[in-house]
Amino acid sequence: MMHQIKIATQKPYDVCLEEAILDKAGPLLLKQFAPCKLAVIADEAPWRHYGDRLLSSLTKAGFSVMHYIFQSNEAVKSFQTVEEILQLLAENELTRSDILLSFGGGITGDITGFCAATYLRGISYAHMPTTLLAMIDAAIGGKTAVNLKAGKNLAGAFWQPALVLCDPTLLATLPETVLADGLAEAVKYGILSDAALFDASGKGTMDLTDMIARCIQIKGNILALDERDQGARRLLNLGHTIAHAVEMCSAHTLSHGAAVSIGLVASAKLAYTLGVSATDLSGSIADTLTSHNLPVDLPYTVESLLPYILKDKKRTGNFIHLILPEAIGRCRIEPLPIEQLRAVLTDALLPGGCNGC
Repeated sequence: MMHQIKIATQKPYDVCLEEAILDKAGPLLLKQFAPCKLAVIADEAPWRHYGDRLLSSLTKAGFSVMHYIFQSNEAVKSFQTVEEILQLLAENELTRSDILLSFGGGITGDITGFCAATYLRGISYAHMPTTLLAMIDAAIGGKTAVNLKAGKNLAGAFWQPALVLCDPTLLATLPETVLADGLAEAVKYGILSDAALFDASGKGTMDLTDMIARCIQIKGNILALDERDQGARRLLNLGHTIAHAVEMCSAHTLSHGAAVSIGLVASAKLAYTLGVSATDLSGSIADTLTSHNLPVDLPYTVESLLPYILKDKKRTGNFIHLILPEAIGRCRIEPLPIEQLRAVLTDALLPGGCNGC
């Protein structure tokens, strides 16, 4: 049975979730687009497993398909990759009536969306995410970005997809570590607004497809309130301020999901230190995450993390907006003056605290 979840942004679109929906990609896209040129931007790993099936579905539906295949990693999430893709689109004379389709994880989706937002000042695109993390997070919401040397996702645009197609059977070929990355985001959604989801994510008691659908619905509910990250949508960045800094410190050798896992525990410690939560939630959050073999201990010093945190997108002037849990299932946005950041991080995250600094 297909789950069809409406994302109520200014330009609404559907997320269609069903096993083996890969083979329906062409007909489903044909419901929204006339046969046209279609550029698939794909990660090499899922393309190797499923590319022939995707091409068959698209070409049988009447699309004229070209593709750009690359080995997805944070290092290629750059303007150089974007330029190569834009040149491909221009050389093949794609117009605003043509479309792009991302086929891969969050990096692939970010790059594809950014290219769609900038080519001819904006053309349509769709997502077919192939990782759990992308299905429940990166492919939903229209955030597109590439990295700069100064930090992660610092150049980007809001550009909503026309359609998202999620096929849980594609997750069968994922390494366990990549699947765990997605589970870190599922735990995040539970902490944000669904204590039952948090409990199920730790115990493994929820069907995977149902869990994906629930996470997408939670994100969709928040997007309906705030599409462009001015208010409620900031809640979705729970754990990500620390996570992005950890990723940068690791030179992207640590995966996004692993960094989010570390960031979630750090956020709970910050919440307790600042009095946002009455009890220290970090232990129960850490237990849930370690049940999926995710890391929870901060591997870098506060001094190493600070330069990247100060460049975080959630900074506004002399304040940074921390996303902190009040309880499992309820979080809030807590503005913190920049001049207090070092001391608060040290008190919360280091044994022995700040010692009067």
